[in-house]
Amino acid sequence: MPGQHPKSFPGLILAGLLLVTLPLMLPLIYSATSINQLSKQSSQAVYKAEQIARYSRILVDQAATMERSTRLSLILADNSLLKGYYQGHEKFRETLLTLSALPLSATQSQLVQAMDTSESAIFADVVRISKTLSKTGRSNIDFSPLMNSTQAFLNHGDAPIEGEVEAIQEMADKANSIIVWMLIGLVPFAILLAFGFSVLIARPIRQIDDAIHSMGNGELSHTIKIGGPQDLQLLGERLDWMRQRLLEIEDQKTTFLQHVSHELKTPLTSIREGANLLSDGIAGELNTKQNEIARILFANSIQLQKRIEDLLNFSALQTGKAGQIECVTQQVEFRKILDTVVSDQYLALKNKSLEIELVSPDLLVSCDEQKVRIIVDNMLSNAIKYSPDNGLIKIHAANINNNIRLDVIDSGPGIDPMDKDKIFEAFYQGRKVSRGHTKGTGLGLSIARAYALAHGGTIELVEHTEGTCFRLTLPLNSATATT
Repeated sequence: MPGQHPKSFPGLILAGLLLVTLPLMLPLIYSATSINQLSKQSSQAVYKAEQIARYSRILVDQAATMERSTRLSLILADNSLLKGYYQGHEKFRETLLTLSALPLSATQSQLVQAMDTSESAIFADVVRISKTLSKTGRSNIDFSPLMNSTQAFLNHGDAPIEGEVEAIQEMADKANSIIVWMLIGLVPFAILLAFGFSVLIARPIRQIDDAIHSMGNGELSHTIKIGGPQDLQLLGERLDWMRQRLLEIEDQKTTFLQHVSHELKTPLTSIREGANLLSDGIAGELNTKQNEIARILFANSIQLQKRIEDLLNFSALQTGKAGQIECVTQQVEFRKILDTVVSDQYLALKNKSLEIELVSPDLLVSCDEQKVRIIVDNMLSNAIKYSPDNGLIKIHAANINNNIRLDVIDSGPGIDPMDKDKIFEAFYQGRKVSRGHTKGTGLGLSIARAYALAHGGTIELVEHTEGTCFRLTLPLNSATATT
């Protein structure tokens, strides 16, 4: 009967929590402190081990590379083939210097010294033999001491952290012993208290958990009803109201997406087919400029249709599985992407008499070409939108530390300081409105950022003396991420 239930659930929970948690505060604080110390020490130990192991593998690889290059040069009596050796030598010395600065065991320090001595002797032999190689013919350089010492160092990679592991283990055992004795004394009492309160709250809490879990899984067809204290009954009624609202919102979202898909794709199909017919001369022969305009209309209608599909997918993913974006990567010429985007924006540029300053080296990037093109197109569209007539837009690309850095700089009024933290938010419109340009949806930069992050890159607003500068950074060769 309802009258048998307590009226105030928060009061019941508060009293129960206080009585149960008070005897457990001491072991909790002690265990948290101990875990924090163990975490810090273990993290440092793992980091040191990873650094030493990584540099060990680099030394082994470089030693093998130097040996192959030297052997091939000696066999063919060709000094030019020693280029690989000298490159490996520089990398080997650099890695050896970095490794020697790490905390090493006595054995590893001796091995580092042995590697240094062996490699220096080999380098001296290579320099000496290279001067007379073409005259004396084949010679032999013994790499076995260097190979043996690098392999021995690799085999001893875990030596420096053995002491730390033992100290961590000792600390963990001590902390574990103290916590166990504390819990032996306090846990039974806390369990007894918790059992009494759990009898009162277990059933309605389980009902609430089941209801929330069902809604989280999209199961919205069952009515939610919670028993227990009046507070929880009221909460059950509100959860059921939320369930009904989610049903309404889900129906509205589905209807909206279907409507947008139909309303946008249908006229785009007509535009694309009409532009194609014009290009084919069905409606009469076109001159060169007219044919170029028809071609641009056709190409951009295809791109716009793809973007609409991407936007719909992006919207669905945002409400589905945390905005997952799949990238299909391939090797692409980045300059080709820039040229295509500029070509697609020909009419917009011509309409405002804008000049493009495009500077880009020949770079190959592993990426999803369509999504990167969309990123660049959104950056350029934003620059066109806010540039004054007869203005200049700079598109500068460069290879910085094996990353593509693309700057798109317009000659407009710049970003309002109050907008800088919000410009990448979906549907956000800045305070400075462009002149003579159709108002956008506010999705361009948001989509660009999502696609950049999906590639493991970034897009950011960079301080610039005049106009606005957006900078895109993408890895050249590393595998793209899927977010």
